[in-house]
Amino acid sequence: MAQTLVQQHPLQRLPSPSQGFSALVHATGLASFFWSFKWMHDNPNQANEAYGWHFQYLTVIGLGLSTLTFACGLLADLTLSRRLFLAKNILSVCSCPMEVLISVLYWGLRMIDKRLVIPDWVFIPMHADISFHAIPSIVMLVDLLLLSPPWTITVLPSLGLSGTIAFSYWFWVERCFSYNGWYPYPIFELLPTSGRVGLFTMSAVVMALSTASLKWLHGRVNGFGAPIEAQSRPGDIKRMDGL
Repeated sequence: MAQTLVQQHPLQRLPSPSQGFSALVHATGLASFFWSFKWMHDNPNQANEAYGWHFQYLTVIGLGLSTLTFACGLLADLTLSRRLFLAKNILSVCSCPMEVLISVLYWGLRMIDKRLVIPDWVFIPMHADISFHAIPSIVMLVDLLLLSPPWTITVLPSLGLSGTIAFSYWFWVERCFSYNGWYPYPIFELLPTSGRVGLFTMSAVVMALSTASLKWLHGRVNGFGAPIEAQSRPGDIKRMDGL
């Protein structure tokens, strides 16, 4: 039991860092992320030459953060480094809820009218669309639910984090607009300033709720209770001394 606890958190479903399934998940995710960046390079549009490049898009910012998260995860798997594993888990608190937010907002708005999220000068085939807007959230969820310890972040810090991200992105979008003269998502063009404030505020709340929901879901999958039930038996101390 002592050896198992050293290898992984008691409320973590599968061993990680690990050169087995954990490394496979992180390598697969990175392969998809790199393919997405390659697709942007091989299929240029006006965003390639614009101020901010494709990092005007929250999708691509999330993709970059997910790439960094899984790179730390894979390096932790290959080296069995607990520090890199900790770095991956810290980054995941931000990247996983962000990817879930991106998927929810993108596919929700796309179902209403795809012209809200895809400019007329952009063509995204379905396989690329899935690679950008679905696979990141799926692999991040697999990492969270099966290969990560429970998050310790609470409601107020998660709301503060999501609010900081949302309004930092708004500042970045407006800066890019001042140089390029167009917004990355058409919905920004349709909304007045007050409408954009409302949209980013709503996004911050949704991301905070996503963090709380993912934390709850991890508990449903892996358990909420105390990691070790205290059970003392005669001779336990002697057996532990012999380990």
